[in-house]
Amino acid sequence: MRVKTWLMAAVMMVNGAAWAQAFNGMDRNDYPGDTMLGALHKSFSYTSYWLNTPPGAKSNTWTGKRAVLRDRGFGFMLLWNGRLDKELKGKDATSLGRSDAAAAVVAAASEGFPKGALIFLDQEEGGRLLPEQLSYVLGWVDAVRRAGWHGGVYCSGLPVDDGKGGTITTAQDMERQAGSWKIPLWVAREECPPSPGCAIESKPRLPSAALGLPDAVVWQYALSPRRPEFTGGCPKNYAEDNNCYAPGVYHGPYGFVDLDTAASADPSGGR
Repeated sequence: MRVKTWLMAAVMMVNGAAWAQAFNGMDRNDYPGDTMLGALHKSFSYTSYWLNTPPGAKSNTWTGKRAVLRDRGFGFMLLWNGRLDKELKGKDATSLGRSDAAAAVVAAASEGFPKGALIFLDQEEGGRLLPEQLSYVLGWVDAVRRAGWHGGVYCSGLPVDDGKGGTITTAQDMERQAGSWKIPLWVAREECPPSPGCAIESKPRLPSAALGLPDAVVWQYALSPRRPEFTGGCPKNYAEDNNCYAPGVYHGPYGFVDLDTAASADPSGGR
């Protein structure tokens, strides 16, 4: 029976005490190229893997790359690009979520990923979820689960004005509104603290502990290019072009990455 690593921290024993191990990973919208994998794997245990066209792109360059990535030792974070709110308003958002989930499952299977793997829905827009956004997300997650896979959500962990004198993050709102659904979250939050900026830590922090979010299984803590409005307090450890690079990787369009930490070396269970 395949162990579902996407919900389990790797527990190790040190001097008789149990501790939870985290793992460094990377994500990109564009496939970095086969020749880059050796250098990248020196720093990263896993990588993102888009199942459809990423935001702002015209094609999906990850298609057909599972085997080479697995052979080079990478684990996976499977991603499905979801719909923006303007595509949901006035529509049956739940039905759209279900139809997109069916397409995501077909894409994952066609790429050779094992049934039961965790697929993250990319929820690009931040702040409190609007009713149609929540209906879409829950419809998507439910349909993925009914198909025998597991559904998670990529969303923002950056605090924004909640209009009530406080702040809210999409991740917090997702946990609150999802309730007993317990949806695994891949949370994007790059401001310092809690992020170390463009730094690959020797002892990476578990997402749930670093973010204070029980359902967080992946933390995206540095983006390329950096966004000054969020990273002004970070160490000056980004490159001159404001992108983030792993040690020993050339500085150029196929070398920069976003940085992640996760409780597993294969967060989606995609090997």
